[in-house]
Amino acid sequence: MKQHLRQIHPLAWTIIIGTMFGRLVTSMSIPFLSIYLTQVLGASHSQTGLTVAVSSLAGVLISFYGGYISDIFGRKIVMLVSVFGWACVFFGFSSAQHLWVFFLVNTLNGLCRAVFEPTSRALLSDITPPDHKLLVFNLRYAAVNLGVVFGPIIGLQLGSAKSTFPFLIAGIVYIAYGVVLFMQFSAHRASLPVRAKAHAPQLREALATTGRDRVFLPVLLGTIFCVLGYGHFSSTLAQYLAVNPHFSNGGRIFSYMLSLNAVTVLVVQYPIVRTASKFPPLVPLILGNICVALSMLLFGLNGGVALLMFSVVLFTIGEVLLFTMMDMLIDRIAKPEWKGTYFGTIGFNNLGNVMAPILGGVLLDQFGASNGPAVFVPLALTTALGLPFLITAHRRLKIRESAEAAITSQSA
Repeated sequence: MKQHLRQIHPLAWTIIIGTMFGRLVTSMSIPFLSIYLTQVLGASHSQTGLTVAVSSLAGVLISFYGGYISDIFGRKIVMLVSVFGWACVFFGFSSAQHLWVFFLVNTLNGLCRAVFEPTSRALLSDITPPDHKLLVFNLRYAAVNLGVVFGPIIGLQLGSAKSTFPFLIAGIVYIAYGVVLFMQFSAHRASLPVRAKAHAPQLREALATTGRDRVFLPVLLGTIFCVLGYGHFSSTLAQYLAVNPHFSNGGRIFSYMLSLNAVTVLVVQYPIVRTASKFPPLVPLILGNICVALSMLLFGLNGGVALLMFSVVLFTIGEVLLFTMMDMLIDRIAKPEWKGTYFGTIGFNNLGNVMAPILGGVLLDQFGASNGPAVFVPLALTTALGLPFLITAHRRLKIRESAEAAITSQSA
C-alpha cells in the first residue's frame, strides 16, 4: 500500500489535499445557506429552494463546457482561472445582504464548480497509471468526506446559520489552494502529459458522441434521479429540521447529521469499494439508489433523533455505492481523447440537484414540516425512478464488453 501511495503524482496529491481543505470550508458554510435564508433573511421555502437550486442549474448549463474546454485549452489554465474565480465567489457570499445577491453569487458558485471539478478529475485520470486510478479516485472521495467530518461542526460553532463570516474563510482557503496549484504546475511541468490540441474533438462532435453512447446515456439519466435524492440531504432536510416542531434545535441536529454522514463514509468506504469493485460497475449504483430512496422514507417518519441517525447511515451507504464507483465507471466508458468531455457531461446529472431544493421547498410550503410523510414519500418515489435507467445501462454494458472481448479474442 505504501508503495502505491509513493507512486501517486505530486500534483494528484495537491488536488486530493486541496479537495479536503476545500470541502472543509465549504461544508461549514454552504449547507447552512438554506437555514440562513429562511431564518435570517425571512425568505420562504420556495424562494430559498430557488436560490439554492440556481447553483446546480448554472452548473448543469456549463458542466459540459467545463470538461470540454479543458480538453481544448489544457487542464492548467482552466483549473487556475476557475479556482481563483471560486475564491471571489466566496468573498461575494461573505458580503451579501440581500436575497438577489445570494442568488447571483450562488449562480457563479455553480459555474466555478462545474468548470473546476470535471477538469480536476480529468487531470487525475491523465496523470495516474491505470492500475492506480481506483486508489486515487477513492482517495479524492475520502478527502471530500474527511473535510466534511469537521466542517459542519466548525460551521455550527462559527454560527453559519446566522452569519456569512465562514464564507470569508472559504475564500481565503481557495486563494491558498490556487497558489499551491500554480506552484505545483510549474514545478512538475515536464512530467505532465502533453495534450495534442489538433486531435481535440469539435463541440458538436463531442455532444454527438456522448449522446449516441448507449451505455453513457442511461447512466446519465439514471444518476439524475440518484442525485435528486442525494440533493435533498443538504437542502430539503436542512429546512425540514430547522422548522420542525418535533425538534427543539434542528440546526444543531443537522450539523451532527452532516458529520455523521462524513464519518460513516470514511468508515465504510474502503470495505464497500473493495467489495463493489468485484461486481459489474453499475450494480453498486443500482444498490445505492435503493438505499437513498429508503432513507428518504425514514427521514419523514418523525421517529426521533435515533431514527434520523440510522437513516443517515443508510443514506451514506447509498451515497458511497453511488459515487465511489462513478469516476471509475466514466473512465471505463470514455475514450481517452474525450475523457474531459465525458467527465463534464456527467455533470448534467446535477439536474437532480436543481430539482431537489425546488421540489422539497414546494412540498414544505404545501404540507409543512410537521407532516413528514407527505414531504418525503414523494421524494423517495422520485429517487427510485432512476432504477429502470441504471438497469438498462447495466445490461447494455454487459453486451458491449462481451462484444469487445469477442473481437479481441478473434484478433488474437
